Amino acid sequence: MKKRSIILSSVLTGAVLLINSITPVPATAQGFLKAEGKQIVNEKGENVLLRGMGLGGWMLQEGYMLGLNEEGQQYRIKERIESLIGKKQTEEFYETWLSNHTTRADIDSLKAWGFNSVRLPMHYNLYTLAVEEEPVAGKNTWLSKGFALTDSLLAWCKANQMYLILDLHAAPGGQGNDLNISDRDPAKPSLWQSDANQKKTVALWKRLAERYVNEPWIGGYDIINEPNWGFQNPEKDKNGTGEQKNEPLRKLMVDITKAIRDVDKKHIIIIEGNGWGNNYNGILPQWDNNMVLSFHKYWNFNDQKSIQQIINFRDKYNIPAWLGETGENSNVWFTEAISLLEKNNIGWSWWPLKKLGFNNPLQIRTNPNYEQVLKYWNGNGNKPGESNAYSGLLELARYTNISTNILHKDVVDAMIRQPFTSETRPYISHVLNGSLKINAANYDLGKSGHAYADKDTANYHISTGKRSSGNKGGAYRNDGVDIRKSFEGYENYFITDIEDAEWLQYSINVTNAGKYHIKLKVASDKDDAKVSVLNGSNILAKEVSIPKTGGAEKWDLVEIKNISLNKGKNQLRIAADRGGFNLSAIEINKAN
Repeated sequence: MKKRSIILSSVLTGAVLLINSITPVPATAQGFLKAEGKQIVNEKGENVLLRGMGLGGWMLQEGYMLGLNEEGQQYRIKERIESLIGKKQTEEFYETWLSNHTTRADIDSLKAWGFNSVRLPMHYNLYTLAVEEEPVAGKNTWLSKGFALTDSLLAWCKANQMYLILDLHAAPGGQGNDLNISDRDPAKPSLWQSDANQKKTVALWKRLAERYVNEPWIGGYDIINEPNWGFQNPEKDKNGTGEQKNEPLRKLMVDITKAIRDVDKKHIIIIEGNGWGNNYNGILPQWDNNMVLSFHKYWNFNDQKSIQQIINFRDKYNIPAWLGETGENSNVWFTEAISLLEKNNIGWSWWPLKKLGFNNPLQIRTNPNYEQVLKYWNGNGNKPGESNAYSGLLELARYTNISTNILHKDVVDAMIRQPFTSETRPYISHVLNGSLKINAANYDLGKSGHAYADKDTANYHISTGKRSSGNKGGAYRNDGVDIRKSFEGYENYFITDIEDAEWLQYSINVTNAGKYHIKLKVASDKDDAKVSVLNGSNILAKEVSIPKTGGAEKWDLVEIKNISLNKGKNQLRIAADRGGFNLSAIEINKAN
């Protein structure tokens, strides 16, 4: 997971993954974006609220996205791959990765879901050679790969009328001591230790601005992602969170701005403070009249206090603010954050669209051969054979394609619909026509307290100092509800770690009113667990005892007879009066 210090406390249809329960929010903005006072506006002067997604992992891999426990810089990942399958096959892996990870179908899907912008984390080495590799010192060799990929992405965004924000995520030499973020090799001079790296960074931005100067669907230039460097006290403040002057950072951003403005007077320039984007000491006031302040927000409370510092900057310097990166949390946190941001007219870009993991809209599937590679890399297994490693890695690269991704519609629903309504919707259609079996993990879509109730719903460890996980099982869905994968079969899941007063709601369309028997498939190590069944707020059965079954997946059936259900929509709630049990399924049958 990304390491930061926070100062500011599927249905596959054609090429598009569609979620029928979500109404897209139209992108009404037109023309070049610009900063006008404290707003980002389009050419009509209309306020534009950016709702975006970052394409993390495409041009720049971080180890945690691939399941690695340590050594997460991309150059180290590449070295590890080469040691298993050789240089030529490693090049094939990265070509396959780049051609599959982000495609037109990803952008079409983002548009269909309701997003209106995309943030592209760029690795400089796709656009130019490293300083150490230049044939002639001080000259810049330009590479076609990065520009071609960016051109394609821009074309997909234009076709969907979505803004593309260019983000230099890995600057020449690396912009911080959080090494994974910028693929930095600490054995070489950093961005801040090398005049040549700084000149190359300036030249790259000028080259990009020359190329895209007349492209209105380029939303802005995010010129240095998450700088984190201690200039004044590098030993005690290596990430720059306590930096007071930030003089080298400000100077480089001014130099980049001048180079861009030499060729491009139109596009917004987005700046980020030190300390992972949030320390603006010594940087303001702004030096350009078309500039936006970016900040990043992870794992803290979603209250006004958590964003007040950036709002104070916005008000004092009359400059727009944009949350350039956030995410890596639960659906509850996502909904809270977006509600807070939009109430304050702050646009946002989430991180990331996809990875190996469930707390993003798309999840990359793994495979058995890659799992063996991962175990070896993480010190838990033997070195795999070259053939198996090659198969596993190439399959992983192909699995980055959206056509094989797992769609987490609950994540998209939490971001696009739930910030604006407490209405619940079925996760899948449940129609009771005589009999029905419901997977317990398929409870309704909606906010905590409306579709379900859970006591541990998000990770607020920056504010509380205590880590929390939301979904302790880390599988299937990203709400606070704890879900684990079952040993019983492929893609089987069950609810676990159920606590007192927690409940789950299932919307059911009943064909015929009448009496029904309900069987709960449960497991428990305790003998005092109790459950109640409700239809909305009406209690149908109260404090039914759950037997001690002898294990987390030692299942037994608890039958509750002669429950009355109405014709049409019913909202069945399974509520834990006393927790300590697991729930796998709910069976409903017409009473004779």
